[in-house]
Amino acid sequence: MDREQRPPVLDMTPDGEFRDPPAPPRAGTLDRLLGRVGGIALLVALVAGGLVMAALAVVFVGILLPVLLVAGAIGAGSIWWRLRRLRRQGGAQAVRFMVIRR
Repeated sequence: MDREQRPPVLDMTPDGEFRDPPAPPRAGTLDRLLGRVGGIALLVALVAGGLVMAALAVVFVGILLPVLLVAGAIGAGSIWWRLRRLRRQGGAQAVRFMVIRR
């Protein structure tokens, strides 16, 4: 019979009390050592994963920073060019920017 098909065994004393199940075998030295090594390996893997995520963040910022600088330079150049054309045409002598705060 398979283990799943067998009925459970109730171990009782003649007085009608249940006996405690036998204690599981103690883990040997090798099992304890492998458990500790596996825990340390998992910790090292988690730290390495965190470092990889931090490195990816640095790479992402390194890629975005030049894009930000180029876009800012293009925007500043566009505003400078429009103000220059406006002044040559005799437009507003003092151009003011308004910032609306809410």
